[in-house]
This record gives sequence, structure tokens and C-alpha cells, in this order.
Amino acid sequence: MKDFLAVGDYTPEALQDMLDLAIELKQEYKTKGSNSPVLKDKKLGMIFQKPSLRTRVSFERGMEHLGGSAMYIGPAEIGLGKRESIADVARVMSGYVDAIMARVFDHQHVLELAKWSSVPVINGLSDYNHPCQAMADILTILEEFGTLKGINVTYVGDGNNVSLSLMHVCAKLGAHFTIANPPGFGMPDSGIAVAQEFAAKSGSQIRLLTDPHEAVAGADVIYTDTWTSMGQEEEATKREVVFPPYQVNQKLVSEASPRVIVLHCLPAHRNHEITDEVADGPHSRLFPQAHNRMHAQKAILVRLMAG
Repeated sequence: MKDFLAVGDYTPEALQDMLDLAIELKQEYKTKGSNSPVLKDKKLGMIFQKPSLRTRVSFERGMEHLGGSAMYIGPAEIGLGKRESIADVARVMSGYVDAIMARVFDHQHVLELAKWSSVPVINGLSDYNHPCQAMADILTILEEFGTLKGINVTYVGDGNNVSLSLMHVCAKLGAHFTIANPPGFGMPDSGIAVAQEFAAKSGSQIRLLTDPHEAVAGADVIYTDTWTSMGQEEEATKREVVFPPYQVNQKLVSEASPRVIVLHCLPAHRNHEITDEVADGPHSRLFPQAHNRMHAQKAILVRLMAG
């Protein structure tokens, strides 16, 4: 592994290897209160164009658990492609740190960082995808059900970067994926086509629907996200009109499998895309899912940086 830019870049075996390692590292930390310092003296440089609670804290703590450290670099320090070219930023950072994590608006920026960097680059989020979140999501599902094969994962809401990476990791590992979104708010056709190629090899089934009630029938997992992502603020008023039928509430959850779990990548706009009753209810796994960001990312960091 040179970089971690998209779950689709890896074989099912490589993804499963990272999941197995995440489970191992999580258990080690829970049992011993620490992990083996396999990244001793390693430094992760973290470039943030967008703010994030989970991404920053999970990467910082994950590096600490593994014996290394992380450095936060905010928008005021780096203006990617503005104050300084991305190629120059990548080459300068490569001389200071052992890996770069970038949370950006434009997916092309993280691709260009990886092109010019001589150290591994991790995609902490872009407008196209969110692979670190997908690894935490699938880890949470695996812990809950003990398998991914044949698990029915349903995403309800906007066809955004989170849903695209979730679809790709499900298709790679054999979970069935359904999305229900309002017309005009689906995922890019190119991303769907890639997922269908993955699914043809794994036996995963992909369904693209507009009716959330049809989508959750038989679902083992219901997943939702904010209706308006960062960078889409000018569409907020329009989206507030279109998305209410896609709210994940108790009625919708009751139409799924009795063993259904509910996921959300957070931050949640409570009583918009998800009700308090569901977010804090017995089916919710929102906070174990959030904690799994750290453990999934530790596995990514080890595979990229150790040795």
C-alpha cells in the first residue's frame, strides 16, 4: 500500500486484512490499555480544509496509541493550490512527516497530493468519497453480525461521498447495498458503475431506489447522513423541502429487520435526517461507529507506515 485514497483501490483480501487488524488493535487496546508502539517516532501531518471532530481526534489518538504523533495543519497555514501549489506542499511536507492525511473539498486535491508526495497520503474526506469512514462503518457492521456476506445495508438520504464509499466497500466485500434518495440527489453514474463491477465479482446486490420504505424492507443496517453537506449550503433551503420523507424515524426503523442497527457518520442534525428517538434508541450504533473511526484508521496507518 502506497496511499489510502479510495476503498475501491484495494482487493477484498486487502480490505479484510485491514479489518482483521483493526479488530486486533482494538482488542489489544481494550485489554492492555495501549497498543504496541509500532509507529514509534513516526509523525502524521494532517491537512484540514474542512473542520472535523472525529477525523482530527481519531487520527491524533490513533497515532498516540501506536507510539507516534500527529500534527494539525489548518486552512490558515496552507491554502492548497492558492497560497502554494499542491505539488510544492506535497514535496515540502514529505520532508517533514512520515505520512499525510488530507481532509479537502476537491477530490482532485488529494489525488494531486498523492501524485507528488513521497510519503503515504490518506484521504480523510473529499467531495467524491470518504474511505476512512467506510472502513469504520464496515468494521461496525462486521462486529455486530460476524460476517458481511449477505448483510443488507440500506442508505437513506443524499447520494453523497459517504454513501459512495459505503456502497463500494459493501460491493467489494459481499454485503448487499440499497440506497433510497430523492430523484436528482443520487450518486454519480461513474461511481455506481464501478460499484457494479465490484458487485459482479463478490456476489453483492446493488439497488437504486427512491422509496425509503421499499428500501428498508429486510434491512439489517439503516444508514443516514446530513441532508446538506459542507460546501452545499446554498442548496440548504431546497433540500429542507425535498428530504423530510427520507427521515430515519421510529416508523421507518420498524419496517426493517428486527435485528436492524442504525448508523450515521455524524455530526447529526437531530430531528432532521434522524430523530432523537432513533439516534438514542436500542437500534442505534452511532457512537460505537464513531469510536471505530480510530480503530479502523489505526489499521490503515499501520499498513501504510510500519516497516
